[in-house]
Order: sequence, then structure tokens, then C-alpha cells
Amino acid sequence: MALERITPSPVKIGVFGIGLHAYWEQLPGLKERLQGYQRDVEEGLRAAGAEVVSAGLVDTPPSAREAGERFRREDVDLVVCYVGTYATSSQVVPAVRDVGRPVLVLNLQPAPALDYEEADTAEWLANCTVCVIPELAGVFTRYGIPCNVVSGLLRKEAGPAGERAWREIGEWVAAAGAVRALRGGRLGFLGHTYPGMMDLYADFTLIGGTTGLHVELLEIDDLQARVDAASDEEIERLAEEARSLFDIPTDMSDPERRAPRPDEMAWAARVAAGLDALRRDFALDVLAYYYRGLGGNEAERLGAGMILGNTLLTGRGVPCAGEGDALTAIAMLVMDRLGAGGSFTEFAAMDFVDDFLLMGHDGPFHLAIAEGKPTLRGKDIFHGKRGGGVAVEARVKTGPVTILTLTQTGDGRLKLLTAEGDSLPGPVLRIGNTFSRIAFSLPPAEFVNEWCCHGPTHHCALGVGHGAGAVEKVGRMLGVEVAKVG
Repeated sequence: MALERITPSPVKIGVFGIGLHAYWEQLPGLKERLQGYQRDVEEGLRAAGAEVVSAGLVDTPPSAREAGERFRREDVDLVVCYVGTYATSSQVVPAVRDVGRPVLVLNLQPAPALDYEEADTAEWLANCTVCVIPELAGVFTRYGIPCNVVSGLLRKEAGPAGERAWREIGEWVAAAGAVRALRGGRLGFLGHTYPGMMDLYADFTLIGGTTGLHVELLEIDDLQARVDAASDEEIERLAEEARSLFDIPTDMSDPERRAPRPDEMAWAARVAAGLDALRRDFALDVLAYYYRGLGGNEAERLGAGMILGNTLLTGRGVPCAGEGDALTAIAMLVMDRLGAGGSFTEFAAMDFVDDFLLMGHDGPFHLAIAEGKPTLRGKDIFHGKRGGGVAVEARVKTGPVTILTLTQTGDGRLKLLTAEGDSLPGPVLRIGNTFSRIAFSLPPAEFVNEWCCHGPTHHCALGVGHGAGAVEKVGRMLGVEVAKVG
């Protein structure tokens, strides 16, 4: 059984091409040639997962204004200016100035090089995309419009310059999707932050003002009511889903690695049903949660029974972060929408023999990035927390990985901190946690020292693939500082 993903809304990209109106009469066929190139660009953007809103080829200031008005009406997430040939900046600025969205300028030359002996004026102008780029960069700077440029070859198959350019364009499309998820998203904050973890304390107005996320404050009673109302059919459906997705041992002899008891599985499935209803009723895109409870009361049972349900939600595309860590929940949402997964993680130990960091947590885990089949275990206690119950034991796929932290700076801004590494094969602890062996370009001690220079929170989102390039573009779109370690 595969988890059914909750489908996010597609990223919308407004595209307009540019060229100088005076050229068309002078050089018949040039405009049509450039329009064909623009169609190729738009198809490339669609292939990268974007819904394209095309304003066609813009060659006068009035048509640029019309393009900008259309982009505003269509509520695009990113504006792409495809440079076909030279055009004055006066027919570019009106298309982007008032849209209120990031702008990407594509400087994609059709030919790897001109035939200098044979090329005529029309051939040169069809390839002089670079001519206007400094002009646009200078004017955008004066207007306060961030200038993002991708330079290279028009076609991916034309060589390394084409491959690099289209890889970068793909990162911009993915980043726009992540930012769209934030801009229109709803973050549920259930309960409170783990007491004393001061690095996790978050300013919800800062989150909303920077990312666009709405923070919905939820009570433990909101979950309790839905857990109480869960139907037998829904509970059994989720229990069957768990039996299909996880390895469930039967050995009860080792208290650290024992099988979940039937009553623990039943309770975890019931809480999972309640969490699913909570997500639906409050239209949540992401969740941060923690509740301590007291003396075995219902609130304590709820807080201890959420790991399975929130792992299932995370796998479906609704990331869930424990210990009330709203900032890492946002980092997990970014990683998920970048297609990297994004599991709730922290540094657990340093290995100075094989030079890696053991990283993991007591859940939730992102099932899409698991190495093999995760395991459900029963725990009498969750260390540092009240209660016990069903725990998720898993590890991230071997291969390239990225970690991402969202933190708050001393002067009250949000900051993204990221690093690329590799998930290594080899033994990890088997105590019902989500441990992986992660090696970075720096040795463990040096990496931790440099990471901590940036004032991180102690959690991060762990995802597959090397995605720092896309993370950097998310930061540019949000106007948030991005630091990369290593």
C-alpha cells in the first residue's frame, strides 16, 4: 500500500518574452523565430511542473503593462522574463514592477557560438540575449526589484551550459512551488513548545509576515473531540494502512525493541484518525505539536499517541514536527514541496571512527524517503516525555541528502541554514527512533562548530538529494537570508 499524497496546488508562472519592436520591420522572420524559442521555454517550464500563464512576446511599454496586469489577475507565483533579443528596459519594468512576485530573467542563447564568418545581422540579433542583461540588472536595482538571472543555452541537450541552465530553472520552479505552499498555507500549532527549549520559541507574526503562512492555534481538546468521534471503519482503515506500510515485530522480550501491544496499536490508530479529522477540519498544510499532560490523563495519552498518525500525515504531504517546533515544521514543508521529503531530525551523536553524525529523532518520519520498510515498536517510555506507546523506527535512504533549519536571528529575522551531505550504510541504534548516518564535507566536529556559528535551532528537516540550490532560491523569493555550511 502506498500513501495517497494530498495534492498541492500547482505553481503558476507568468512568462513574457522581450524583443525590440523596431527590429520586426527591419528583419522579417526574426519575431516569429523568437516566438518559437519562447514556446520552447514555456514547454520546458511545463515539463518542470509549472502551470504557465503566457503573455506572449512583449515589445512595447503598453504591452508590458498589459502583461503585468494579467500576471496580477492570475496570481502567479513567479514572473519569468525570457530574453529573445535586445529590448529596452522600459518594456520590461512595467511587466514586473507591480506584480509583487519574484522575477527570473532567462538569458538563454540559442547557439553555443556564432559562425563569425557567415552570420548576418538577423542571426546575431537572434543570439544577442546577453546584451540587455546588464541593463535590466542595473534598472531592477534602482527600482528595488531583486534581479535573478539564469544564463546558458536555450536547449538542455545543447551541452553543459544548457544542462546547467535548465537544472537551475527547475530549481526555481520547485522553489516557487515551496513558496506558494507557504504563502497560501495554514500551520496548525497544537498545544505548546516543549518547556525550556528556548531555541524553538517562535514569533507567529514574524512567521506570517515573512512566509505568508497563517498560524492556527489549536487546543488539545480540538484533537480529543475528534479522537472520541473517530469511527470504527476509519480506525480500522488506518490500522490496516499501518500494517501494510510498516514492519511490525512480534518479539516482546527486549523492552527497548519490543513489539507494540494490541492496545497500543489500537490507540495509535484511533489518534491517527483524530489527527486526520483535525487536518481536514482546520484545512492544515503543516502541524507543530506537543502536549505534556499529567499523571496518565487523557491529554498525556493523546500527546504520547501521535507519532504514528503524524508520520502518516507527513508521508501524505502534511509535515508534522514534534516538541512544538513551528520553525522546523516550516522547514519540513519547504523540503516536502521541493520533492526531498523532509523528516524531523536532530544531531544525536558524533562518530569519530567513520566520520559521520548520527541524526534522527523519536518521530515523525517522512515515509517517502525511507531505506527499506520502517518498523513500529512499542515503548514503555518516550525519553524526556510523558507516556509511552507506538514509536516509528526508520532511516533515510542511502545517498545524497540535505538538511534545512529555519531559525530566528538575534535582530528578529528568519534565516535558513542548510548543508548537503550523504546518508551512509551501516548500523544505527534500533530503539524506536529514526536514526541515519550522515556524513558532510567537513569532519563531524568541524561541521558542528561551523553549523552552530549561525545560531540554529537544534532540530532540522532531513531530505534526500542535494537541494541547497533550490533552498537558496526559496530564500531569495522570500527575502530571507540563506547560509550554507560546508
